[in-house]
Amino acid sequence: MTAPSLSPQQYLRLLPGGGWLNGWRGLVRFWAAILLLAGGAGLIVQIAGPPPVPGLPPRAAPILHTVPPPAETRSVRSKSDETQLPLRPGRPAPGPVADPNPSLMEPYPNDATLHLPRISPDGRAPMEVYAAGFDPSNLRPRVGVLVAGIGMNTADSLSAIKILPGGISLAISPYSADVTGLLAIARLNEHEYLLSLPMEAQSFPLNDPDDRIALMTSLSPADNTKRLHAALARLTGYVGVTNAFGPMRGERLSGMAAQFDTVLEDVAHRGLLFADARTGQPPLPYVWSRSADIVLDGGTFDAGLLDQRLDALIQQALDKGSAFGLVLLPRPITIDRVAAWTNTLTAKGVALVPVSALMLPAPKQERDK
Repeated sequence: MTAPSLSPQQYLRLLPGGGWLNGWRGLVRFWAAILLLAGGAGLIVQIAGPPPVPGLPPRAAPILHTVPPPAETRSVRSKSDETQLPLRPGRPAPGPVADPNPSLMEPYPNDATLHLPRISPDGRAPMEVYAAGFDPSNLRPRVGVLVAGIGMNTADSLSAIKILPGGISLAISPYSADVTGLLAIARLNEHEYLLSLPMEAQSFPLNDPDDRIALMTSLSPADNTKRLHAALARLTGYVGVTNAFGPMRGERLSGMAAQFDTVLEDVAHRGLLFADARTGQPPLPYVWSRSADIVLDGGTFDAGLLDQRLDALIQQALDKGSAFGLVLLPRPITIDRVAAWTNTLTAKGVALVPVSALMLPAPKQERDK
């Protein structure tokens, strides 16, 4: 007798569990199971990798790249602890000096269009952000030059900005005409700049720093603070301040601790450095600072004497590791000699640096109680 033929559906019913595969739903379940098994096999092959090839080492385990934890952020500094935290002037990245940043400004109370410098809410300071770039891993002896008097004569100032290399720092008069355009050109030429504070000089009243915003020994500390803020609001984008104001160096007010310390505390609170135009001074309290070693164009001088002073600046850098030269005014003869001198520094084993790279930390961080 011939066995009856069975359809595929009838045959599936006879298999163990065949009811699970019954009907069109069963077919769906069947193909789903096939795909699941195929996918599992593919995953196993992917993990195990291809079989080893004779003569080659087995494949190394895969490297897992993890996202590093975020860098520690600096806390916001209050006025009471501002100078106690490790702020440091200078910027290691090359390129143009940064434009004024709103986060580094606060409103000037007497004029809504003007601003005072400040440390940003995330802890960045003007003396860092606005500094000219210099690689701190460069171990050559350092020499820096600050050219003051920028803005007092527009033609001489523009010539100095364009002729001098970016490593030369500038000190800008708060009375400069068209100061916004002048500063923009300075930044494009990679010059960091400081604000010149008019202060009572040793030669006053023969040399008068101007009575509008100058800091004077005859005023109270509170009145000088108001004048300081009026001067600070004249410019934006500067790394610090200096008492070099053209040919004047503010010796008389700088030598009066009761007045000068108030200025330095306010400057430090705002994240600014202080370049001291007086020669041979120790580091100032409260603020990152450095005093000039040689005034290159002080007194009567000519090209020969200027070259001798520039050579002496190099020798001091070689002997002591660093040297800071000051130019009081951007006279054409001075700018030409300084520019030529900068071209010789590499051959003499010295690195030209912005003055922000020469600053020393404050030995005293707060007033005695």
